Amino acid sequence: MAMAGRLRSGLPLLNRVLRSDSLSASRSAVQRSVLCPAFTSEASKNFATSSGQKEEKVKVPLALFGGSGNYASALYLAAKKANVLDKIESDILDLVEASKRSPTFSQFTKDLSVPSETRVKAINEISAQAKFSDVTKNFLVVLAENGRLRNIDSIAKRFSELTMADKGEVKAIVTSVIPLPPEEEKELKETLQEIIGKGKKVKLEQKIDPSILGGLVVEFGQKVFDMSIKTRAKQMERFLREPINFGIV
Repeated sequence: MAMAGRLRSGLPLLNRVLRSDSLSASRSAVQRSVLCPAFTSEASKNFATSSGQKEEKVKVPLALFGGSGNYASALYLAAKKANVLDKIESDILDLVEASKRSPTFSQFTKDLSVPSETRVKAINEISAQAKFSDVTKNFLVVLAENGRLRNIDSIAKRFSELTMADKGEVKAIVTSVIPLPPEEEKELKETLQEIIGKGKKVKLEQKIDPSILGGLVVEFGQKVFDMSIKTRAKQMERFLREPINFGIV
């Protein structure tokens, strides 16, 4: 319980750090069409509502930036409108896992020398065999056409951020030298839950890294609260190396 006690003693600082960076307002689908026209133009052909029917307004739960963030956001919008968010998440994660297990498939996704037509044909066959949803298939086809299959792993990670936000989940990554005992893990989770408040749920992920020497590193809400012995030792070393000015008496 000593570890959790040390964490709780730093909660005021952690709280200030976390609350200083509130989530940015979500960008609209119109903005996404400018940022990621390749996918949204395709999505508009496959997921547009029938003529005369008012389209339901859908917004991403948090703003993501960069190419992978734009593609992930476009996929989220299409999945949400089609009401198949869980299915799409399962499809994308299955594809990422398949890529990790198959060096041949992984190389295929990264090889830009493969003709676009070949990539598209392969994706259509894979989607059919894996029984991917139409939304997933169409999205992967767009990636294949644009030579973006090599980014599927990073897109999947950003997409998971959106699905977690959609479910009201907040991911916290805790790095330690050894796995946290169940009681300390529970107390840490409760501490983080106190910070985010009601309406959201903490999803705790543990990482083991002996190089931090001891203590904890908590990545939470796009912030890092580093209480590792390694970092404290470096801070102390810098302090000791600073020249001392005794002044003149």
